[in-house]
Amino acid sequence: MGPARLDLDPGPRDSLQVETGTGGNGMAWIYLAVAGLFEVVWAFSMKQSDGFTRPWPTAITIVGMAASVWFLALSMKVLPLGTAYVIWTGIGAIGAFALGLALLGESADPLRLLAAGLIVAGLVLMKIAAPQ
Repeated sequence: MGPARLDLDPGPRDSLQVETGTGGNGMAWIYLAVAGLFEVVWAFSMKQSDGFTRPWPTAITIVGMAASVWFLALSMKVLPLGTAYVIWTGIGAIGAFALGLALLGESADPLRLLAAGLIVAGLVLMKIAAPQ
């Protein structure tokens, strides 16, 4: 028996195309969007959990985290790591920012709005630059 070998080959990059029959990477982008939305859910729920002292928001946080990472992993079967991760965190950041403004009364200071706008611009550029 020889030494253990670490296989870093992720397998075929088009596995979602085969599994879904889309012939493209459309489902990967849908999975990524869903992952980002679940990230917003868990971030908001974590805030509501009051340091994990409230059971229901804590449970929603844990489920939201698991779902977010699951859908992110599905999207990464096709999308490049850097693209998927940047888009995922960006959706979460902008979504959490928007919920903070809308539901928690957080500051809509012009510099915070500019920062959020720059994140959105970066997300758009990342999507444009992603391999089709």
